[in-house]
Amino acid sequence: MATTDAGGEHVERPLVTPEFLENRRYQTELAETASGDHTLVCLPTGLGKTTVSLLVTAERLNAVGGKSLMLAPTKPLVQQHAEFYREALELDDEDVVVFTGEVRPDDRAALWDDARIVIATPQVVENDLVGNRISLADVTHCTFDECHRATGDYAYNYIADRYHADAENPLVTGMSASPGDDEEAILEVCENLGLSDVAVMTENDADVAEYTHDTSVDWKRIELPEVVVEIRDAINEVIKDRLSQLKELGVTNKSSADISEREIQQIQGQLRDLMNNDQSEGYQGMSLLAEIRKLRTAVTYVETQSVESLRRYFERLKEAARSSGASKADQRLVSEPKVREAMRKAESYNDLHPKFRQTRMLLAETLGIENGERVIVFTESRDTAETLVDFLSDHFTTQKFVGQSDTDGSEGMTQTQQQETLDRFRNGEFEVLVSTSVAEEGLDVPEVDLVLFYEPVPTAIRAIQRKGRTGRQAEGRVVVLLAEDTRDEAYFWKARNDQKRMKRELNELKSVAGELEARLDQTGLDEYEDTTGTASSGTGDGETTRQSGGSTGNGRGSGANKSAEDDDGSDGQAGLDAFADDRSEAADADAGAAEGDSEAASVDEGDTGTADGGESTGTADDEGTVATAGRDDEDDPVEIVADQRELDSNIARDLSTRDGIETRLETLAVGDYVLSDRVVVERKTVADFMDTLTGGDRSMFEQVGDATRNYGRPVVIIEGEDLFGARNVHHKAIQGALASLAVDFGASVLRTSDEDETADLLEVIAGREQETADREVSVHGEKQSKTLPEQQEYVVAAIAEVGPVTARTLLESFGSVEAVMTADKDDLLEVSGIGDVTADRIREVIASDYEP
Repeated sequence: MATTDAGGEHVERPLVTPEFLENRRYQTELAETASGDHTLVCLPTGLGKTTVSLLVTAERLNAVGGKSLMLAPTKPLVQQHAEFYREALELDDEDVVVFTGEVRPDDRAALWDDARIVIATPQVVENDLVGNRISLADVTHCTFDECHRATGDYAYNYIADRYHADAENPLVTGMSASPGDDEEAILEVCENLGLSDVAVMTENDADVAEYTHDTSVDWKRIELPEVVVEIRDAINEVIKDRLSQLKELGVTNKSSADISEREIQQIQGQLRDLMNNDQSEGYQGMSLLAEIRKLRTAVTYVETQSVESLRRYFERLKEAARSSGASKADQRLVSEPKVREAMRKAESYNDLHPKFRQTRMLLAETLGIENGERVIVFTESRDTAETLVDFLSDHFTTQKFVGQSDTDGSEGMTQTQQQETLDRFRNGEFEVLVSTSVAEEGLDVPEVDLVLFYEPVPTAIRAIQRKGRTGRQAEGRVVVLLAEDTRDEAYFWKARNDQKRMKRELNELKSVAGELEARLDQTGLDEYEDTTGTASSGTGDGETTRQSGGSTGNGRGSGANKSAEDDDGSDGQAGLDAFADDRSEAADADAGAAEGDSEAASVDEGDTGTADGGESTGTADDEGTVATAGRDDEDDPVEIVADQRELDSNIARDLSTRDGIETRLETLAVGDYVLSDRVVVERKTVADFMDTLTGGDRSMFEQVGDATRNYGRPVVIIEGEDLFGARNVHHKAIQGALASLAVDFGASVLRTSDEDETADLLEVIAGREQETADREVSVHGEKQSKTLPEQQEYVVAAIAEVGPVTARTLLESFGSVEAVMTADKDDLLEVSGIGDVTADRIREVIASDYEP
């Protein structure tokens, strides 16, 4: 990287806006390192990681060309980066494009082609890659902001895998103030993103120190009131009782309420073993363990949050116990005498947690006595955030800042509301921002005088992110509130020790960069090299298959390839390889489907990756065909159309990384996967299958009925282990459902053990249909409208929240919806299967006054 700005007051480089960026030596040094290799850039919060990435992007666009992709985990952060890039780079504003769920999928495809810089949430890019709407071939720089998220199934991992495989001239920059709690965690991030170099700057570096200020950390110990302790102890007594029952089952020796999450995981593992052996103790124990988890959450609320938060949680538990399909654990829990006593005490407690008063005192000290201007209060719970805003607003101008998703009893904030709130806070229109974790990462939150942790967080990463909101321009202060003798203290010391270890690890990483690179080389990062080289593996039919890296691939390559073994020596009986995909054979050539284009409904897409909009593909023909894909060339890839909601699983992502497979996302009216003009697949996990037998808005039989009406060969895949032992449902009921699917609906019912096996099966079926049988892919059909009886069942089930089975029983007993609605409790109790809880719930919903 050219350093024409050396010694100047501002950065002066091609494409960088003159006299805009302050020339900070540590930023230019980091950018120079990141321009040379796939690099993890570690820099304390607030010191300009984004500037480092921007300098690398400018260098790449100027020297190499192509386009740049920058990924950030939240919509507000994406918007913030886009505004910065447009100001800091000499490009037309339309050259910097924002990709979030608010941009229609078909619009994104067009914008991608013309953009020079795309700044996006990862779920949107993941959806567009799986749906074949974009290509990463000409992306010459890809930045992963807040890259410590690159673990598990997070979208960063899939995108990195695809980028290294598809880009002609890739360069990756990962950015984080806190890449991991220890060296192994940092190495995992590097491996998942394909990073081979690490560039670290800390507050101890001379070039950085002049831009930072000391941040003092203080913690306030708070004693719990007697009533709060009594509520907590009552709940803990129930935890002890449930642990004693587990002890009798032989899965634990623990009987005290302070059981750790690690110990709970160990108990869960032993119970799974019992369940796998079809022992009833396993199911009994799992139900007890479910109670313990809920009770531990209740303890956390009352100890560390507020009694008001506990009251809201108890109310949600009661609602769950009343609902259709309520678990025995929920029903036992709310009827437990000690829990009911705790509920009564919580209802009668008319004071707030002492943390509230301490918060008010600290704010008065900072904003009043010390003439401060702004304070951020962080809390884990949205319930607590809203209660704090109500409490503090009597004394200070206060606003909340929460995520976009709605939760029980609480509405989220839209992206526009979030941005407006930050702008008003930055402009001094209010003094106190009460935020959940959404403001921890990366957002350009204004410099504040005090960061108040309402409770300590148990991870070093989050603690560092929160602390980074102060101490940028002047000395800052951090205060942590700890309730004595509660989990607060354990979380605080864990985070404190982790932070010390992380700083030590980062300093060590600076001194052992060469050793780290050697370790990264040993982990197989060469798989990201040219796929025609050593990262490719020959298949039995002579084709080259790329082995998928990252967490989403299963490393199997093309699951439909023929066996590499010869047929010599066979006795003439067809071997298993006869059923594998044979690219040289074409059968059933007379099969076909009506061709034509139509338009699939396009919906807005959220950042969860579960609501990608359907892609508009044309105008509908008279036969209702939504899309067709002809197979004019035998070298055409096998196409699999997936419903966008299937992105909840890894199946579509896995398939999209396989050679010879082309995936497409749509909002399917019928089925989960379309494999040809006649084959549609309805995928159910074992849990889904059991849920559809016991309730749900649309039963599995409705869904398969729709598939049968619209496709000649419907397939039902049931995925997972232990179908007959997963729930307390008689095996004959399950067998009856399976028989009905096959005999009454004519569906093929296939079993797979996991998502990898499901993906393999889909690939094999699609290959046989499209290559062997030379069939086309044709998405068509629509859901059948509900009949009058189905609508009546739906109305009763929705009002009473008792599910379709109970709704049918009620309608058979009373004869009409009106009669069900006017029945009193005694009449309801006479119906088989209706107990006090259900009857009370029906009457409550029907007879209660409407209060919006």
